[in-house]
Amino acid sequence: MFITLSVLHLLIAVVLVVVVLLQSGKGADIGATFGGGSSQTVFGGRGAATFLSKLTSAVAVLFMISSLMLAIYSGRRGSSSVITEERAKQAVPSPSPPPGQTAPPAGQAPPPATK
Repeated sequence: MFITLSVLHLLIAVVLVVVVLLQSGKGADIGATFGGGSSQTVFGGRGAATFLSKLTSAVAVLFMISSLMLAIYSGRRGSSSVITEERAKQAVPSPSPPPGQTAPPAGQAPPPATK
């Protein structure tokens, strides 16, 4: 479920980027200030919302919802951590060597017993 939701979130993000890039920017009309003769104002008066702006809003809402769902779902999943596994290994006492012998360094085999 988590992988499916992650893939869906990634697809929504790609669609959101594409939809935003397809729109014309407001900065393109700034030339009107310097005598460009454009009919639109510089920072307002866009008129009715276009199809792409409505689509951008809808995809942005889907992106936010999928982000929240991923956050909630990842919080509910059981976490697997190397640190907790390492603590469990350290809690198990290691066998002590017989009296008179010293313990070998970690990772080495004990010396052979003599008779």
